[in-house]
Amino acid sequence: MVVEIDGMQESNLLTTLEDIGLRKTSARVAVTAQIENTSDSFTAEQLCRDLPYVGRATVYRTIRHLVDAGALCKLPILDGAPMYSIARVEHHHHTICTKCGSVGEFRHTTVERVMRSLEKEIDGRITGHRMEIFIICSKCLAE
Repeated sequence: MVVEIDGMQESNLLTTLEDIGLRKTSARVAVTAQIENTSDSFTAEQLCRDLPYVGRATVYRTIRHLVDAGALCKLPILDGAPMYSIARVEHHHHTICTKCGSVGEFRHTTVERVMRSLEKEIDGRITGHRMEIFIICSKCLAE
C-alpha cells in the first residue's frame, strides 16, 4: 500500500523500515516498491531477478528487517526457499499450494478456540502461534 504524505508517495513497507531506524536508500525504495507491486507471494530469489541492479545482500537484509518488524510473513515451503507475503493487520493463517506455490490466507474461529483450550493444558503461557496448511489449490486441481 502506498500512502501520500505532503504530496510525496511513501510505501508502508518503506515507512516500516524508517520506523525501525533504517535510512531510506534507493535500493530499499526499489525493494519495497517491488514487494508492494507484487500481487502474490514471492521468494527472495524472485526479487533478486526482478531487481538486478540491487545487491543480493540488500534484498535479503531488507526482507529480514521487514519480517522482524512484522510487515512480511515468512512462509516455509516443503521443498524450497521460503516464500513471503505482505502481512495483514489481523491475525491469520496460510494455505500454500504444493504444486504452484500460491499462498492463500484464512481466519477460522475454531483454530483460535483450540489455542485457548491448549493454553489450559500447556505448562506455561502461549505467546503466539502460526499455521500453514499445505494444499493443492483448485486451479492446480483443474489442470
